[in-house]
Amino acid sequence: MKLAIISDIHDNLPNLKKVLAYCRENKIEKLIHCGDLAEIETLDFIIANFDGDIFWTFGNMDLEHSATYPFSDGKYKNIQIFSRHGEVEIANHRMAFVHYQDYAKRLCEDGRFDFVFYGHTHKPWTEKIISEQNGKVCEMLNPGNVANQHYPPTFAVWDSLSDQFSLIRVNELKNG
Repeated sequence: MKLAIISDIHDNLPNLKKVLAYCRENKIEKLIHCGDLAEIETLDFIIANFDGDIFWTFGNMDLEHSATYPFSDGKYKNIQIFSRHGEVEIANHRMAFVHYQDYAKRLCEDGRFDFVFYGHTHKPWTEKIISEQNGKVCEMLNPGNVANQHYPPTFAVWDSLSDQFSLIRVNELKNG
């Protein structure tokens, strides 16, 4: 099973098209979004162009529009929306995702998760955190940004069979 981790789209639909085309071509089954997609139309675009399960948490850009995001009308049947952070178990791995780095670190230090994903800084990053509570190692990962702001656009893919992450450079992908 393959999982894509993305963040900080900031309504950059040309780059998002490339990401979603990659997901289709590489049989990505699930998508975690760590916040800052921005407008409701971007959410609609993701849902219309990705058939798998979608997990999304708000970023600071999304909170400005949170009143316009529909939560219960059934239109968003393949998406789970989380206001502060999300938690999910995929392929026997406990994962959390949030927008902010400091919050991600606290979740890692908690000792309940194998992976914690975050965005906001736009910079791809990974580090291992050891929980003082139980000694569990948690990998904290920022997939970068899709928007092409501050750093070149990137996202991450996790392959459950190899238990490995790959950083995908959006500018090297063909147009979606």
